[in-house]
Amino acid sequence: MKLRVGIVGLGSQWESRYLPALRSLADRFEVRGICEQVAHLAARAAKALNATAVDGFRSLAARDDIDAILYLADQWYGATPILAACEHGKAVYSAISLPVDAEAALLRSRVEESGIAFMTEFPRRHAPATVRLKELIATRLGPPRMLFCHRRVPLGAGPAAASSRDEASEARDLMELVDWCRYVVGTDATSVVGVRHAESPGSVIEDYQMLSLDFTRDAPPGDGVLAQISCGYYMPQEWEEAVGFRPPPALQVVCQSGIAFIDLPSNLVWFDTAGRHQESLDSERPVEECMLLQFHRKVTSLVRPTSGLDDALAAMDVVHAATQSQAEGRRVRLDQR
Repeated sequence: MKLRVGIVGLGSQWESRYLPALRSLADRFEVRGICEQVAHLAARAAKALNATAVDGFRSLAARDDIDAILYLADQWYGATPILAACEHGKAVYSAISLPVDAEAALLRSRVEESGIAFMTEFPRRHAPATVRLKELIATRLGPPRMLFCHRRVPLGAGPAAASSRDEASEARDLMELVDWCRYVVGTDATSVVGVRHAESPGSVIEDYQMLSLDFTRDAPPGDGVLAQISCGYYMPQEWEEAVGFRPPPALQVVCQSGIAFIDLPSNLVWFDTAGRHQESLDSERPVEECMLLQFHRKVTSLVRPTSGLDDALAAMDVVHAATQSQAEGRRVRLDQR
C-alpha cells in the first residue's frame, strides 16, 4: 500500500536526508502536498516531487488525498500541526522538538484520543550499529553498566552561527542522546544531575552541557547503571583540523562481559574475552529509510497503533529536569516528578 503524505517543514536536512529516502521509497510513499514557513522553499520542493505547495498546515491536514503528515523540521507554529492532524485522523511522523508540562499533556491526550499512528524520529535508535549493539547485549556482552555518550557540534563562523543556535535545537540534541541511552539500557532513569558552561561570563548561551543519568532503583545513586551524556558547541567550523582530531566515540557502553564503541551510523567495535571485534554495517539501509519503513508499517498495520509519543516526552522531561538541576545545584529525582 502506498501512503499519500503531506510534508510540514523542510529544514536544513531536506535535500541530504529526507528527499533521497522518499525517492528511494517511492513504492511506499507519495508526496501530495508540502507546507513550509518559507513559501519559495515549499514551491521548489513541491515542483521537484510533482506535488502541491500548500499555504497552511490546517489545509494540508484537511485534504482528502492525504493519509499521513511528515513533520520534518521545527517551524514557528510548534506542535500545532500535530493537533491538526489528530483532528483529521491523519497519522504523524514527527522530527520536531516536543513541548513539556501542560502542553505536552495536551498533546499526549489528543494523540491517544484520536487513535492515530504516531512515530517520533529517533535516528540513533534505528542506526544499524545500535540495532547490532542491542543484539550483542542480549547474546554476548550482557547488561550495560556504564554509558558514555558524546556529541561535538562544530559551529559556523560569525554572528550567523550564534543566531542559528536556539534552545529548541539544543534541547532536541540532548533529548535524542537521552533517549539513545534509555533505549540501550532498556529502562527509565531515576535521577539526573546537570552541568552547563556558558559561552562567556554571564551569557545565557551554553557551549557545553553534561548530564549524568542514574538508572538505579532501590539503592543509592551510583550503585547501578550510570550514563554520562555530553554535548559541546565550542568547536568553530573553520578549525577543520581540530574538528576532526581524535573525536570521541558517539557512544561507549561498558557491559557485564565486554565493552562496545559506536560511531554512527554503522561502525561498531566491541571487545570481550576473545579480543577485538570490528563490524562495519555499511550495507544496511540508510537510517532514514529504516525509520520511514517502520512508520509505514505502523500506519498500514491492522493492529491498533500505539503512540510513540511517550518515549520522546519522557526524554524531553529529563532534559528539563537537568536544567532544573543546573539552576538549583542538586540531583533531581525523575521517578518522583
